[in-house]
Amino acid sequence: RRDVLFEPRAKLGEVRLELTVLILGETGCGKELVAQAIHQASNRANKPFVVVDCGAIPPSLAESALFGHERGSFTGAVDKRVSPFVEADGGTIFLDELGELPVDVQPKLLRALAEQRIKAVGSNNYRPVNVRVIAATRRDLVREVNAGTFRSDLYFRVAQLRVELPPLRERLEDIPSLVRKMMTDIGDKEAYARITSDSLERLMRHDWPGNVRELRNVVSVALAFGKEGPLDLAQHLAPLVASSDSTPTRGRTFQDAKRDVLARFEREYFTALYAECSGNVSEIGRRAAMERAHVRGYLRRHGIGDPKANG
Repeated sequence: RRDVLFEPRAKLGEVRLELTVLILGETGCGKELVAQAIHQASNRANKPFVVVDCGAIPPSLAESALFGHERGSFTGAVDKRVSPFVEADGGTIFLDELGELPVDVQPKLLRALAEQRIKAVGSNNYRPVNVRVIAATRRDLVREVNAGTFRSDLYFRVAQLRVELPPLRERLEDIPSLVRKMMTDIGDKEAYARITSDSLERLMRHDWPGNVRELRNVVSVALAFGKEGPLDLAQHLAPLVASSDSTPTRGRTFQDAKRDVLARFEREYFTALYAECSGNVSEIGRRAAMERAHVRGYLRRHGIGDPKANG
């Protein structure tokens, strides 16, 4: 459904009906951004937009993560946990990577969607909730249904409207507008005028295995290193398979070569995160799943940001 994606105000308004939406696409192609756009174009725009990453939930805790739990309801439940359905009440809940949800929890989710009520683990009472559901997955759920790993009734419940996101390599013509939007979001909308035409052409020839997420990382790193003068985004592309001239081995030990590659990865990774998080060490740590002290260590090591702030 390319029309839903690229004419958001004209088309997403048609999605104002309380339909559940299933967004399909490869990792990194912007499924959450589309979900946010649908939410913002709906009558629930002023209400919460709550994200649940089903792919990050341990199977044994899936029911609790979706519906909450009461204190003491199971070993380790030292505090009460509020369901994201309650947090999203009146708004939209985005179930990212729905295809990763364990089969034994799927009937309970189906019941919650059908009845618009939930019951926390350890509770005897149902609580009504008023939420609009948007789900996303990189999996082929029709194939998963045929294989018996995803319930057909849940699939039809969440797929009242399907939005298929093409990978970036199939819409290379969108790269200039995406780059301009990303630079504006990062806070340097004037930087687009500094991009060389050769750089844009090389971006258009890239295969983009990481999709829009990879493009955003390239933009973030380029802006962090190129404060003035011509801007060459393409020099920050990181191919999955290094070319022979990018990893010279003559006269170098394995450990030396490995150390250089690792250092380059660390520098580009944390430079991109630093730019995306506006230097907020806590947010960088959350995204990298790393303690703040370790984050500060990497920032100091590679000279990223303000040394005093990192210290």
